[in-house]
Amino acid sequence: MKSRRYSVLVKTCSAILVLMLSGELLGHGNVVDDNDICQIEVGFLKAHFKIYLPLTHKRKEFCEDLPAPSESVFVMEYEHDLLSSMLIDFRIIRDVTGLKAFAREEHILAIDDLDAATVFYKPAVIEPDVFSIVYQFDEADWYIGIVRASLGEEIFTAVFPFEVGFTGIGYWPFFAVLICFLISLVWYEKRYRKRKLYADH
Repeated sequence: MKSRRYSVLVKTCSAILVLMLSGELLGHGNVVDDNDICQIEVGFLKAHFKIYLPLTHKRKEFCEDLPAPSESVFVMEYEHDLLSSMLIDFRIIRDVTGLKAFAREEHILAIDDLDAATVFYKPAVIEPDVFSIVYQFDEADWYIGIVRASLGEEIFTAVFPFEVGFTGIGYWPFFAVLICFLISLVWYEKRYRKRKLYADH
């Protein structure tokens, strides 16, 4: 009974670890870092996505999280030609959801006053091939980018949370603790089984 209980605990912790790693490694929201190519998914429409900090990091490209507050250039290079004929607007808000990397579109829809949380907004425009905006971040914090592309009555949305002042540590300390805990559980269970085997004989 005790052995079975530990087996269930190990499986549960493993599942939690997998879920946390998938959220950490695959990207935040609709921005995905795929084999060193950063993509943003606006509905089924995709674009190459990159952020530059020209004043502090020259030509270095960032996918989501930014190391420090600075003038930031967000660039979307369309993969789908349809985006070139669509109205696109871009909004940046403070993360008033408190969900950080796990904020999604449904959480944005639940915000009572989106304008009050907005720090930057570029009204809808049609930009052929490339869409870009420039914004000066003055504070390290969590933010959420919201991109909407519309054509007639059809509206597609991308939501991507990101951190300004990212230290590079993220959730890894928690992963390390959880991994050590799992190893301890496995070791204890094996030892318990050996003792039980000797006792039975």
